[in-house]
Amino acid sequence: MSHPERDTRQIIVDTAERFFRDIGYQKTTVADIAKSLRMSPANVYRFFDSKKSINEAVLERYKREQEEAIIAIAEQDRPAADRLREILIASFRLNAARFAGHARMQEMVCAAMEESWDAIIAHIERFDAVLRRVLADGVASGEFRAIEPAHATGCIRTAMIRFMHPLLISQCECIPGPSAEEMIAFILRGLEAQPQGA
Repeated sequence: MSHPERDTRQIIVDTAERFFRDIGYQKTTVADIAKSLRMSPANVYRFFDSKKSINEAVLERYKREQEEAIIAIAEQDRPAADRLREILIASFRLNAARFAGHARMQEMVCAAMEESWDAIIAHIERFDAVLRRVLADGVASGEFRAIEPAHATGCIRTAMIRFMHPLLISQCECIPGPSAEEMIAFILRGLEAQPQGA
């Protein structure tokens, strides 16, 4: 079944993303997007009330892809440590693939953080909810030591920030430090339940 309005919105988002990659968020105008689509700027504004809202839609697609991927991992019937490891490495790889080495896309993220901070915070809260669920599973099964999942989630996100934040992934590449896999192994070691009598 065709949904013309939804399809047009998607085409606008696809076109905007291409411009953001090719010339950068700051240089892209709604007129550029409209001209590429052989539309008037007024027609674009029927679907998006501002360039900021187009940017939010581009980022929303990225966030949705990441969130769907980590939720699928969290729902698997596997040990919590395995799921947590895979969630963290998948998040790093998805962000690196999208943003590492793509200065113009990093510019778009910076703009989103300045203009749409509420949307970024909402994404972090959804990410944290998935981590809390996996951590709570690990505590309940005795796999992880008795920790407060909400507190541990904040610590894990902070420990992984250089592997998650689109700007830091590139900026920290040349700084000595652990790999993402080494950091995840360190985190998991800290979560392990201690053997009885240890």
